[in-house]
Amino acid sequence: MTVQGIPSPGDGLRLHLNENTGGCSERVMEAIRALRGTDIATYPDYRHDVAAVGRHFGVDPDWLVLTNGLDEGIFLAAIATFGRAHDASLEAIVPVPAFDPYLTATAAVDAVTIRIPPGPDFAFPADAVIAAVTPKTRLIFLNTPNNPTGQTIPREVLRRIIAAAPQATVVIDEAYVEFDPAGSVLDELPRHANVIIGRTFSKAYGLAGMRIGVLIGHPERLEAIRAVTPVFNMNTVAMTALHAALADTTFLPAYVAAVDDSRRRLYAACERLGIAYWPSAANFVLMHVGTRASEIVAHLAGRGVHVRDRSKDPHSPGCIRVTAGVTAHTDQAVAALEAVVAAGLVETRSTR
Repeated sequence: MTVQGIPSPGDGLRLHLNENTGGCSERVMEAIRALRGTDIATYPDYRHDVAAVGRHFGVDPDWLVLTNGLDEGIFLAAIATFGRAHDASLEAIVPVPAFDPYLTATAAVDAVTIRIPPGPDFAFPADAVIAAVTPKTRLIFLNTPNNPTGQTIPREVLRRIIAAAPQATVVIDEAYVEFDPAGSVLDELPRHANVIIGRTFSKAYGLAGMRIGVLIGHPERLEAIRAVTPVFNMNTVAMTALHAALADTTFLPAYVAAVDDSRRRLYAACERLGIAYWPSAANFVLMHVGTRASEIVAHLAGRGVHVRDRSKDPHSPGCIRVTAGVTAHTDQAVAALEAVVAAGLVETRSTR
């Protein structure tokens, strides 16, 4: 079975969607179990929820929009930018490889999508992105840390792009920033009226199944997005989970520490096994395994370890992406990688 283009893995260890491999906070589960039937039977009132998220990010509630996963926020940004323009020549810039919804969202609104390929070793193509800006540019998607590479975009580069496209909305997707807090530009947002920052509670907080995203920006920039946001787009169970997750102040740092340990274990395994990889600031590691990548993904799945096949993307040929989460899960993934290397399936540094 395939869901939105992603094969359902079946049983086994899910290391293919960058989820929190240990699950959510137990306080979240307690809060959900405490819900009453009347809570579920009534439409939610988001005022308390928006205020809580605003406090969490240190912004006024007028500076944010709650979305049904950050994916919805990406689509809302595209709809708000292009849906009412009635001009098929307007452009969106997407550095690639990229999170797929950037491309599907711009395609859905018939925007002209300008794809900017990476530099060597996935270096961010700052000059090429700036050179691609034209008077027709209306939307730019920037992802830091990047999915699938784990690479970050330096602040000074973000500032250059923001300044180069004052007529465009620059969406900076910080879905993985909890694993690299220094990479956030949220503190600079008041100075950039054309920027919207995207955040999610799916990854570090373990709430992917609840679909909770946030767009943060100047109220004037968010007006068009509010105008196309569905009424009651967030559900009561999700909002209950969100409050409980924010209240548990020990859960996030513990999981971030586990991810850091897991990344180091994956790096060490790649060095030992001769697998090329890219150091990551997110909760996953991109590896180059060669021309048999799809076969390797299937072989790993047969051992109960599901990873993401990125080899079909022309900008990441021969690559797979492995989630770094609970260390015991990482050790299981390493054992499976050792098996595929022993089977001669992986194109290691010595065989390239």
